[in-house]
Amino acid sequence: MSKQNRRSFLKTVGLGTAAATAATYAPFAIGGSGKRVVVVGGGMGGAVAAKYIRMMDKSIDVTLIEANKDYFTGFTSNLVISGQRSLDSIKFGYDGLRGHGVNVVIDKVTDIDANAKSVKTASGQSFAYDRCIVAPGIDFRYDKIDGFNEGVANSKITHAWKAGSQTTMLRDQVHSMKKGGTVVISAPPNPFRCPPGPYERTSQIASYLKQHNPTAKILVLDDKEKFSKFGLFTGGWKKHYGYGTDNSMIEWVKGSAGGKIESLDVGGMTVSGDVDDYKGDVINIIPAQKAGHIAHVAGLTNASGWCPIEGKTFESTIHKNIHVVGDAAIQSPLPKSGYAANSEGKVCAAAVVALLNGQSAPDPSYVNTCYSVIAPGDGISVAMVYAYKDGKIVKIKGSGGLTPSKTFNVKLREREEHYGYSWFDNITNDTFG
Repeated sequence: MSKQNRRSFLKTVGLGTAAATAATYAPFAIGGSGKRVVVVGGGMGGAVAAKYIRMMDKSIDVTLIEANKDYFTGFTSNLVISGQRSLDSIKFGYDGLRGHGVNVVIDKVTDIDANAKSVKTASGQSFAYDRCIVAPGIDFRYDKIDGFNEGVANSKITHAWKAGSQTTMLRDQVHSMKKGGTVVISAPPNPFRCPPGPYERTSQIASYLKQHNPTAKILVLDDKEKFSKFGLFTGGWKKHYGYGTDNSMIEWVKGSAGGKIESLDVGGMTVSGDVDDYKGDVINIIPAQKAGHIAHVAGLTNASGWCPIEGKTFESTIHKNIHVVGDAAIQSPLPKSGYAANSEGKVCAAAVVALLNGQSAPDPSYVNTCYSVIAPGDGISVAMVYAYKDGKIVKIKGSGGLTPSKTFNVKLREREEHYGYSWFDNITNDTFG
């Protein structure tokens, strides 16, 4: 199979590839009672793990504890900022999981006791488990930028990296910005959730401004020297937004050229690095990241701020019988993405079901596909399949790749955009349906 055909297969089948990974291990419904799994966090990894455990073995009692009654996807949220989608279109509830027999509890987890095998919540409830799956997502290292904190992010200068109210706040700021104004975006250092996300956000804001505020500028200040899908994004910016010319709407400043930001002056609407100060009419700071708060409380993180795991089962290497999936895990070379979290959740679900039934965890495979929209009619993607070999997660050579970039194929780029929208519908249904 040629590389392009293989990539087309991945994008067309997409979700089915990951689903097949889990389906290979089913069914496990061999009876027995008293098997309890508590899932902490109802995002892409936690929700799909809870659902697939019930699908594989209905004798297992599964409780999902999530602080919010609705989940907003981070992927596709940039299209809300540009006005291409509504916030409601990326909102999902948990009735689908309830339909699979998952006990959904809307409450905040305050503690996980690895010795007592119990999870405690803010309302005073306690849940015993045989296996616990922790999917806490990310938290932010506000201390890395002097003057930036959670209060500032919720009131004036957003990160909008957890979709919801900050997403619409940033949208409204961009849409109401003065003519010829400047949007400053500060991109985070690696590792962080959704590696292409800051650059899709740049593209989507540029798409809106090109139509409604064509003399405006976007300044992207980056901690890094390069970024995910670099050639595809910069090529798209050149085609649609004049990148690399005197008339460019977008300017990208890499870390060594002064892109690393160290402080924020909220009143002066200015960010500063070791090279220069940058003033904006709208400022969007995406800070450095770490595992979600409960992972730190539960002692699941190491000095990196992320959770070390064993890649075959995603069991914590710090606490037995606790598994960590999604963005919080140290799962490289898998990226911190929604699709990877979905794949990890299924692999973990299969492992947990096997282990609770006295069996060995099956040999897993994992998949990731990530779509981005640069402009209307211009979608791009990256795809990869992974395996578990010699105790590590590894890429399967030749299994994926990027959207071709040597020549701009209009029909291909349009298909990529539509593949992305279909992928969104499929993966959210797979996770929450």
